Amino acid sequence: MINQDRVVHSFLEYVQISSPTKMEGKFAKHMIVELQNLGFEVTVDDAGEKLGCDTGNVIAKLAGTTGANPILFSCHMDTVSPGIDIKPIIKDGVIYSDGTTILGGDDKAGIAAIIEAIRVIKEENIAHGDIEVVFSIFEEGGLHGAKNLDYSNLHSKHAFVLDSGGDPGQIIVKGPAQDKLDFVVTGRPAHAGVAPEEGISAIMVASEAISKMTLLRIDSETTANIGRIEGGTVTNIVAPECTVKAEARSLDNEKLKKQSDHMVECFKVAAEKFGATVDAKVERMYSAFSVDENDIIVQNVKAACEKIGLKPFTAPSGGGSDTNIFNANGITAVNLGIGERKPHTLEEHLHIVDLVNASKLVLEIIKNYA
Repeated sequence: MINQDRVVHSFLEYVQISSPTKMEGKFAKHMIVELQNLGFEVTVDDAGEKLGCDTGNVIAKLAGTTGANPILFSCHMDTVSPGIDIKPIIKDGVIYSDGTTILGGDDKAGIAAIIEAIRVIKEENIAHGDIEVVFSIFEEGGLHGAKNLDYSNLHSKHAFVLDSGGDPGQIIVKGPAQDKLDFVVTGRPAHAGVAPEEGISAIMVASEAISKMTLLRIDSETTANIGRIEGGTVTNIVAPECTVKAEARSLDNEKLKKQSDHMVECFKVAAEKFGATVDAKVERMYSAFSVDENDIIVQNVKAACEKIGLKPFTAPSGGGSDTNIFNANGITAVNLGIGERKPHTLEEHLHIVDLVNASKLVLEIIKNYA
């Protein structure tokens, strides 16, 4: 049986171990010890060396007591800023930070749920197949840990990522592809008061391009956003350079390409109009994934939910997660709701009942696959 006091204690302990992106080492060491104490064989891959982090991805394996196929559970260890020196507070069954930092439920609530379920498995001698666990690094900002994970060391064909803000019972079966777009516009400097007509304003070019774009909500599957603009130095010089950083996402890879091409074309047309040049770079951060609602992995999660009194429901996501990368590497994966409320903000909070239900769900999934 899930021990509420214990899983809450674990979560509070985890969030107080700072693990900002690329500095997950201290937290990773803590989790390695916990996993080893639960009987896991634990390794750390070389992703950290490739990415400039102070640890790699933590990969753990627990030998099964049955001959069932292995299954994988995964969460990321890094947290967004401000996430140093988190001070959790419990009020009316809800866990908050003290308001000066994020809470870190994204994604340490998922980690606490996995660990609690494994503890119950061990304590109650519950039959299970091989269990693989991946706690990834550098998820925030590009899913880089999962991209550099040593997949040759994994044998599971089904993966459950616990990293969604929906209620426990939510099953994310579709996730978007994302393109990162960087534009550098080069114009020509001139004195803004003496001879402005001799200059080409890179800021004007960028403004023209952006004004012609279709942005924000494109359709039910596609979004695009201009996130950052930098240009110019002082007011009396026509700005010779401007940089623009943007993104586009879609559940459909072809729609994403169309949107990104549209944004690039807007910059090219504007640059030509003013006589400037533009360097446009488009990087596919990750591809879209879609898991059929009739797939056995979805049916197993639904059955587990119903067994513990949760209402299962499938949904698409507008954000990327390690789920995208697992699916791209041949592991059928779904992202599960664990009740992360207002992640990436100072108002982030977690209902204790959601933490307990997430733990129950992991436990029941393990039983279903035994």
